[in-house]
Amino acid sequence: MSALAPTTIASPPAFAQPWLDLDAVTLGYGRKTVVEQLSLRLPRGTIGCLLGPSGCGKTTVLRAVAGFEGVLGGEIRLDGQVVSTVGRHVAPEQRRIGMVFQDHALFPHLTVAANVAFGLRGHPDAQGRVREMLETVGLAHAAQRYPHELSGGQQQRVALARALAPSPRLMLLDEPFSSLDVELRERLGSELRALLKAAGTTALLVTHDQHEAFAIADEIGVMRDGRIQQWASAYQLYHQPANRFVADFVGQGAFLPGEVTDGLHVRMELGTARSDHPIRCTEHGDLCPRGCAVDVLLRPDDVVHDDDAPTRAKVLHKAFRGAEFLYTLELASGATVLSLVPSHHNHALGEAIGIRVELDHVVAYKREGAPPLRCG
Repeated sequence: MSALAPTTIASPPAFAQPWLDLDAVTLGYGRKTVVEQLSLRLPRGTIGCLLGPSGCGKTTVLRAVAGFEGVLGGEIRLDGQVVSTVGRHVAPEQRRIGMVFQDHALFPHLTVAANVAFGLRGHPDAQGRVREMLETVGLAHAAQRYPHELSGGQQQRVALARALAPSPRLMLLDEPFSSLDVELRERLGSELRALLKAAGTTALLVTHDQHEAFAIADEIGVMRDGRIQQWASAYQLYHQPANRFVADFVGQGAFLPGEVTDGLHVRMELGTARSDHPIRCTEHGDLCPRGCAVDVLLRPDDVVHDDDAPTRAKVLHKAFRGAEFLYTLELASGATVLSLVPSHHNHALGEAIGIRVELDHVVAYKREGAPPLRCG
């Protein structure tokens, strides 16, 4: 089992000539600072995402990039051009940015074709461009319908077509699928990604839904209290969370108390896990000395149901997911873990089942409340 060092909580890596570049941007309203010293960089054609709970500042960042809000500090650059800084502010209509909102913002009195054509005034072949975009989103047959005659998913496709029609330098998406049901949200997320990639469009998405972020974005920044906690791929966020907040927010899991025995092994109630590399137990990458009290992150796929395993756990709760159950299991100590189990193993609440741990890597954090001299 290999230990992967937590990703450092730093600004996203710098890219050569980023298409979108936020450098130490500070944002706020009145005397209240909402976003502080935030930096991110997106290369041309990259889809980025700001993911976080309500109130973390992600929509404020999007509004600043769009030009709806000024900055209190730092710079926003688009294709090398400074569009926002203290003392300089390029108007939204001059930034050539497309926006898609969660409420679609379609004009109810205009047909689908007229909605898509709205941003094409002065275009030499507006009608041709409208036909092209409606074919791209699969709505050529609905050109003369009105928004109220369409489903929610179709309305969102019209909004996407309208935003893409003028060939924007950057696409901004504000919780674009939050009003749709889960199944439709996932399908449209995949379609949106394909559309943006086919067009080579650079995009920045904000959402509180990790599944939406995973389906659409190349790189994701998890935000908390106006700061990016980690900027990484979906895979890295799930398997190498930089800190406890990221681990809690991205994916499901549980923390099980453990103790580092020799720097490469951590002993838990479910057994001892071995690491191929020294275990690092703080967000700054500090090594864990022997005896360090840690909390080990266990994802549901790390805890395997095994009837022959000596360790037994009581079923506290189960959620049916079709092909599998998500079991909440109580250990002898009273600690709980989660486990994904094929659904033909239909155990009753209160039943004791055998489990074992299969960790591909160890992710551990200094145990909350542990004596400071014992760890890091």
